[in-house]
Amino acid sequence: MKNYKKLVAGLISGWFLFALVSSALHLYLNPANRVGLAVALAAVAPIVLFSLWFARSVGFRQFALALDPRVLTFLQSWRILGVVFVILAAYGVLPALFALPAGYGDIFIGVTAPLVALWLAAPQRRLGFTAWQALGIADLVVAVGLGTTARLISPDSIPMAALTVLPLSLIPTFLVPLFLIIHVICIAQARSWPAAASSGQYVAVSHR
Repeated sequence: MKNYKKLVAGLISGWFLFALVSSALHLYLNPANRVGLAVALAAVAPIVLFSLWFARSVGFRQFALALDPRVLTFLQSWRILGVVFVILAAYGVLPALFALPAGYGDIFIGVTAPLVALWLAAPQRRLGFTAWQALGIADLVVAVGLGTTARLISPDSIPMAALTVLPLSLIPTFLVPLFLIIHVICIAQARSWPAAASSGQYVAVSHR
């Protein structure tokens, strides 16, 4: 488990540095002033790699499922920074079509994350915990969907260019996929709780 902890910490650090450097080099700029293919690839690739690793490696899966669900859920509190989207929409930096649903959705998840971590991250509240995690995923999916289609839906709207440069480019290329992966891990943990509840621990049951 210690080896996986160091490996995962190193991978996340490397991932962040890649997102930062590639943004600094303007690799995500799009002449159409909307979120383009480069951003989409940067967002999707980590999720695909995680999914393959989680599905194929028993050791990694056991490591991920043994993480503290309260801590993982509390990390979603950072999404209260979605208020930035709302502010930028008010100042005409981002289109309201994207910024308001994405911003208010993130604010809701960020505000409720500590409450969910304290009261729902338990086997006896598995359904409520899972439902909240699914809601968090839905918020991210809606935000990504609107982010990639806003200029197509409303060609005359404010460009999405701000999300392709620093510091906002770190949101689709690092934070969104990271938060989605955390949600997926928490849901997978909740699925194992009935089998682990008798021991009173958040211990994953390996499905071989």
